[in-house]
Amino acid sequence: MVHSSGTLQNSAQIATYLEDTYLDQADTRVIAVGERDGAPWAAVEHCLFHPQGGGQPADRGWLEDVEIVPVRDRESGLVVAVAPEGGDLPLLAEGQEVRARIDVQARTTHAALHTAGHLVEAVGRMQGWEMLSNIHFPGQARIEFQAPQPDARLANPEGREEVTAALRVAVAAAIADDLPVFARYESEGQRVVHLDALHAAPCGGTHVRSLGDLDEVVLPTLKVKKGRIRVSYTATHRSP
Repeated sequence: MVHSSGTLQNSAQIATYLEDTYLDQADTRVIAVGERDGAPWAAVEHCLFHPQGGGQPADRGWLEDVEIVPVRDRESGLVVAVAPEGGDLPLLAEGQEVRARIDVQARTTHAALHTAGHLVEAVGRMQGWEMLSNIHFPGQARIEFQAPQPDARLANPEGREEVTAALRVAVAAAIADDLPVFARYESEGQRVVHLDALHAAPCGGTHVRSLGDLDEVVLPTLKVKKGRIRVSYTATHRSP
């Protein structure tokens, strides 16, 4: 898919990666250039690139067929494209028309893991737990909780497996129901991602369209260490 910026008149950056998880190309224009740690960067109007943050890895992307790494520039607030280590950014100028592109397979992998993480958080909260941290990186995905009161079920391997089994059943039920996944912006501008009525959380990540897009969501037996309940998981995006 290609998104054109020809009808837009202002230079504000549009977080296109939040508008459409599955958009893989955009014809857009450069709205700013600069340097970061001595290396050049460029920002485009229709930004397809999700930068690393919120527990989600950065997209793999290209500008004019040159691979780039998206990062959030703290000074400008823009998501900017920089060259990967050992690479070079093409010479770009403000106003220049460019084509942006992402690795959509990597994007859908990240979106599936991020959405599955919200689902794991939701079923953990059903147990009365509070979330402490999360990470949605491939091979590292996990949600860590704490229980407000000591939970005797977690004191032995049999109990931990029993609780994990209950989490798996709740996850499978939500996926079978194919609950819709959508984002809404609250009055103060905060983006909140919803798993229908099951769960809602502030989030700046990419997500699948509905829980039925998730495949092979696997939860190994949870672990408990120093009062932290760690629920690791894996997930993939269902094939079209």
